[in-house]
Amino acid sequence: MTAYPNMLAPLDLGFTTLKNRVLMGSMHTGLEETGDWNRVAEFYASRARGGVALMVTGGIGPNLEGSVLPGAAMMTTEKDVINHAIVTDRVHQAGGKIAMQILHAGRYAYGPKCVAPSPVKSPISPFPPNELDEDGIEKQISDIVNAAVLAQQAGYDGVEIMGSEGYFLNQFIVTHTNKRTDRWGGSYENRMRLPIEVVRRTRKAVGTDFIIIYRLSMIDLVPNGSTHDEVVQLAQEVEKAGATIINTGIGWHEARIPTIATSVPRAAFAWVTKKLMGKVSIPVITSNRINTPEVAEEVLATGCADMVSLARPMLADADFVTKAMTGQAAKIAPCIACNQACLDHTFSGKLTSCLVNPLACHETELVIGAADAKKNIAVVGAGPAGLSTAMTAAQRGHNVTLFDRAAEIGGQLNLAKQIPGKEEFWGLVDWYRTMIADLGIKVELNRVVNAGDLTSFDEVIIATGVIPRDPKIPGQEHESVLSYIDVLREKAPVGDTVAVIGAGGIGFDVSEFLLDDGHSPTTDLPLWMKEWGVTDPAEHRSGLAPEGPQPEAPARQVTLLQRKKQAHGKGLGKTTGWIHRTALKMKNVNFVGGVNYERIDDDGLHVSFGEERTDPTLIAADTIVLCAGQVSDRTLADELIELGITPHIIGGADVAAELDAKRAINQGTRLAATL
Repeated sequence: MTAYPNMLAPLDLGFTTLKNRVLMGSMHTGLEETGDWNRVAEFYASRARGGVALMVTGGIGPNLEGSVLPGAAMMTTEKDVINHAIVTDRVHQAGGKIAMQILHAGRYAYGPKCVAPSPVKSPISPFPPNELDEDGIEKQISDIVNAAVLAQQAGYDGVEIMGSEGYFLNQFIVTHTNKRTDRWGGSYENRMRLPIEVVRRTRKAVGTDFIIIYRLSMIDLVPNGSTHDEVVQLAQEVEKAGATIINTGIGWHEARIPTIATSVPRAAFAWVTKKLMGKVSIPVITSNRINTPEVAEEVLATGCADMVSLARPMLADADFVTKAMTGQAAKIAPCIACNQACLDHTFSGKLTSCLVNPLACHETELVIGAADAKKNIAVVGAGPAGLSTAMTAAQRGHNVTLFDRAAEIGGQLNLAKQIPGKEEFWGLVDWYRTMIADLGIKVELNRVVNAGDLTSFDEVIIATGVIPRDPKIPGQEHESVLSYIDVLREKAPVGDTVAVIGAGGIGFDVSEFLLDDGHSPTTDLPLWMKEWGVTDPAEHRSGLAPEGPQPEAPARQVTLLQRKKQAHGKGLGKTTGWIHRTALKMKNVNFVGGVNYERIDDDGLHVSFGEERTDPTLIAADTIVLCAGQVSDRTLADELIELGITPHIIGGADVAAELDAKRAINQGTRLAATL
């Protein structure tokens, strides 16, 4: 008897059967662009071995003008067929099924040759699109169909036609981007003509025994998007045209509503997909923020969909399905939806990976094999750097002892998990605790280690992290002054008006913590929807509430200060920074930059501006919170070096930049792989 009967049930598609209800959703990893097809194949094959029923590749362009970026992977030639066959062969050998996503970016394509239904420039691209004429539209249809035929020749089990997220086909659907008056514009019947024609001609070209997934935008979240009735109408017509499955897309890339970040509630949009259930007869997939077997099972059990799409959770743990199936769900490395190594990398032109799992997309390059000889290894510091080192070393067969002065493992993760919108960090710490016990790692908590305690170990890893930087502000000993540790860990009382010194990641986190006062919208879907202005697309077009965002009143008045003149939060994540800035603005945070901190006294914080120290200003505040950066805690490392022992120094103890779990975990994993 399985704990996940709905998730693990097979799905009969008629001509083929999927072994369970889990789809690995499409992610653009950058692997195809490396030209190393063995590496691409191993990435997908490892997920096939992990038990997922069907995978969808990252977006593959059907032609040059539709490719997301110059040099992006395309399916246009026989050489492409040969390369992709390496991937499909490996996946099939591993017992999996795989579909190729055909992604025509339309006006989102980053290049001057981009095309669209109308010359309406995207706010996320500098290139105005070229309006297609009748011949141009015919070329796009033919190229998409050709890509599907070539994918079939390459051995793919199907294709996913990308019709959501504001890409090319989606651009024809809505008046937001389609201003045409010919047979491809105007009425809704005309505007939906293109995706229907694409599906119809694709089905005719590939025959009956080939999966065609249509990725349908269920809720656009942009002005003048589709109504629910229009979504249903398109879904029904796509089914008639020959689609095998309908997959859910949520929001356009230009939408100013978060859809997959960690602050989005789990399964936040499953209700949108549920509204389509029963209105088409083909299977429907739901997506977005489904990251545990329990969430997936609930979504399916409550009739929200026939299948669930998990994309980034498959980066975090390739064996997600197998672990769920074998009663090892607690060992599934959790996707925390941080975006730091996946989407942030994608939109920065870097190869995708995963903060939690540095092996993701590096399966052939970062190999964790058995050690040639077992060593006794000491790891000092049970934060993300130390935990990743200890786990990887133990997996390789070493004897590992993990020390920490704190009463629990997790280090700075235990501060992060206190922040509204970062509840996923609780699960991450729980996972580390499970894995440390499973691997037999000896853990000594509440232990202050000195250099003499470590002389008997073969290898010593120092992962002692960071300590708060002293900003040296006159009067900072005042009773109104707290550190971020006092606020987040010690839960020190904080007044009604607060000045937060430092607008890096910690400053933003502390501000959000103080504004919500413990009531996180991430754990309250109706509240989150109200806060961001999301509503039912059956009531209001595109799912945008007419009154706009309606956030709860802030618990405190916060002023967020920084020395730099640049915009606040400039160093935050590429794909999440705007969310944090918007959240604070909605709560009326006062952003003040370019300041000099003159002194703190009974009246509050005194500042001036610029090199001339002009415009002396009082920031009246009941409480002043110091978030002025960190410095490495290298005391123990220095003591060891004095004894003639050369330790390995990693994580914050190595580089005290912004708290960076991605770098710490990657560094620890890679070090342990070499010991």
